[in-house]
Amino acid sequence: MEKKKIKLIQEIIEDTMQTQGLSRRDALKIMGLGGAGLLTGSGMVTEAKAGGSSDKKATIVIVGGGAGGIMATARIRRAAPNAKIILIAPNEIHLYQPGQVFMAAGLYTADEIKKPNSEFVPSGVEWIKESVAEFDPDNNTVITDKNRKIKYDFLVVATGLAYDYERIEGLRKEDIGKNGISSVYLNNPVTGDVSGGSITWEWFNQLRAAAEKASPDNPLQAIYTQPDTPIKCGGAPQKILYLSDDFLRGNGPVGGADIHNNVKAYFCKKGTKLFGIPEYNKTLVEEVVPMYGNIDTKWNHVLRKMDVNKKIATFEHTYQVKGEWDPDLEEYEMITKKEMVEMPYDFIHVVPPMKGVDAVANSPIAWQKGSAKGWMAADRYTLQHIKYKNVFGIGDILGIPLGKTGGSARHHGPILTENLTAVMEGKEPTAKFDGYTVCPLKTQYGKIMLAEFNYDGPAPSFPFLDPSKPRWIWWVFDLYMLKPMYWYLMLRGVM
Repeated sequence: MEKKKIKLIQEIIEDTMQTQGLSRRDALKIMGLGGAGLLTGSGMVTEAKAGGSSDKKATIVIVGGGAGGIMATARIRRAAPNAKIILIAPNEIHLYQPGQVFMAAGLYTADEIKKPNSEFVPSGVEWIKESVAEFDPDNNTVITDKNRKIKYDFLVVATGLAYDYERIEGLRKEDIGKNGISSVYLNNPVTGDVSGGSITWEWFNQLRAAAEKASPDNPLQAIYTQPDTPIKCGGAPQKILYLSDDFLRGNGPVGGADIHNNVKAYFCKKGTKLFGIPEYNKTLVEEVVPMYGNIDTKWNHVLRKMDVNKKIATFEHTYQVKGEWDPDLEEYEMITKKEMVEMPYDFIHVVPPMKGVDAVANSPIAWQKGSAKGWMAADRYTLQHIKYKNVFGIGDILGIPLGKTGGSARHHGPILTENLTAVMEGKEPTAKFDGYTVCPLKTQYGKIMLAEFNYDGPAPSFPFLDPSKPRWIWWVFDLYMLKPMYWYLMLRGVM
């Protein structure tokens, strides 16, 4: 089986080599990594094995037709051949959402990251092209937006998450793409809209055109934000920061003079780190940001309000001050304070707050309190609901510490399948998700730091290559190989 999959990957690489103009030497490098990855480790390009199966008859409902839902459908179809499988998903179009960053960088077009969802729904699966409006797990029922009630024996929740632009006072979705505002996250899988990518590419060009008229003594002000909620692909805000700044240096598909010092860039986020894993954070802090020289990090600055006409962004800044001295503890009491800080801008890239979709958030299957409120209440290891044992989750909707990436969803798939079929057989779920997450962090045109990690820390697929170092090979792999592998392997549940 492994040999067949390696052969398929090699065929994809050969085809990509011909269509993208890669040299045979470059392609062989990627094939060597891809082939090795299928046979070793558990990371980015490795086969995510599933060991469970069941011959039981049951009705399994899968809600959501994005990456997680389609991967789960493909795997469960094979693992439970006698089950009736119902996919509830309104989207006729399937988006390769990681491709929006490459769209923003001028390297993909919208048509290159869209395919009909019908290509990926396995035969024998009943596809209901509606949305679930209500979850009723106490009665093993979901209710669609067309008021159709559907019963199930087992439920897989793969709804993804929702963008919450409205939480930023004064900003409407309609403002994105106007007046210096962009957001690569703007998309709609139901309609096939990926305008965030094209808007941000236009924003790159507008930023460069304006920078040509500025100077280091009187630079433009460009702000890049990251919210204080969990987000899809946590590295994307920085990807846009680095790629747009590198674009100003004359790199990328347009070229030109280096004018990046004509722009002062501000990266605003909660916390005091660029990346939560120390090894990766060290590279960003000590190598990547200093390489640009014009980036100012604004720690604990969270965007709360915008005046889109006056071009003023208002941030909630939290900070600590010393209080009274505690002689028993021999330390000062630290007092947290907040202030609202106005920052004028010429250009701003906004990453919206994100949340669990309303149908989940307003149902019994969601966490009801704490920072995970509104996300599906799942065990972080088994992906099984903490109360409803016939309910499992996959992908961004999961209220677990890590895992809001497509690479994570691929690793959820076999865990979900094995544990679901175990429960179908009357057994306890024993397969465990290790928290695997991958972020191909684009630090400039032509280089990526392949940040792979799990609940325990760094989890590189190729430990013989220092994972904290940005490399050209990962750029080539991400730009040319991941998309066809996603379409032809991952969505079919064979990788």
